[in-house]
Amino acid sequence: MPQTSKWREKHILGLEYLSAAEITTILDLADEYRPAATDTSTKLDVLSGKTVLNFFMEPSTRTAISFGLAAGRCGATVVNFSKASSSTQKGETLIDTARNIEAMGVDVIVIRHSAAGAPQMLAKNTNCAIVNAGDGRHEHPTQGLLDLLTIRQAKGAIKGLKVAIVGDIANSRVARSNLWGLRKLGAEVTFIGPPTMLSKSMEQWGARVLYDFDECIGEFDVINMLRIQLERQTDAAIPSLREYSALFALTPERLTRTKDDCLVMHPGPINRGVELPSSVADCDRSAILPQVSNGVAVRMAVLTLVSRARDAQAN
Repeated sequence: MPQTSKWREKHILGLEYLSAAEITTILDLADEYRPAATDTSTKLDVLSGKTVLNFFMEPSTRTAISFGLAAGRCGATVVNFSKASSSTQKGETLIDTARNIEAMGVDVIVIRHSAAGAPQMLAKNTNCAIVNAGDGRHEHPTQGLLDLLTIRQAKGAIKGLKVAIVGDIANSRVARSNLWGLRKLGAEVTFIGPPTMLSKSMEQWGARVLYDFDECIGEFDVINMLRIQLERQTDAAIPSLREYSALFALTPERLTRTKDDCLVMHPGPINRGVELPSSVADCDRSAILPQVSNGVAVRMAVLTLVSRARDAQAN
């Protein structure tokens, strides 16, 4: 097992707050866990006696299932908690809900919430280890980590790669986590999308910002296509999905103009025919299914590390 004794972080709130060395520690441990992550007959005991709560206040399929599988395969007891069953529906505050959960003996809370900063609030007001599973338009750190692991597996190293993140950047927490992680590991990041979904001010984060996909498509080692998040848009950001696809979809024709070994990624769920057609989503250069598989391994690593850090701080 990789050396994890120096890990000190009890929470994973965002990749913005982690160093390159800390990110690499997670990726190395996730690599170690990959066989157990994909083998349903394997169950580790690294979280035996621990309870992990999936506290999802927004809809989720892959992330919620992935965290549940990860905790279970590490030997933890898993409790799933949704907005529909939460006392917040009755007016209870998020902090009071979390403190009541903590009093029941929960060790790790995995939270997804529509409000940016909700995981940070829990981290300040409970003694549980907190893992951010997506907060508002802020970050989705474990998605960023599984994307980094997928790229590293395919390319061998991340330093020096040119990565395009294409689409609804303004509403994407995935784009932010990918940006922080990729830059810390030495990649060059370009945001591409329509001006209504992408601001030049984002260059302050360290990304190049472009509005013409065709102009630069041949430059990249990795292209990560984002979902159009219609549910997060307050105004009509695009005239139509058809027009968006004409300008920004990764079509088979555009794919022929990429590098021969360009890796195609998508955090899901895919709007097939909008961000990319099935022929591209399912092609031999697509890493979409490996991304999903790597999600379990990354979340096993994250849960292990934060749980160990919590125990260390308690002693």
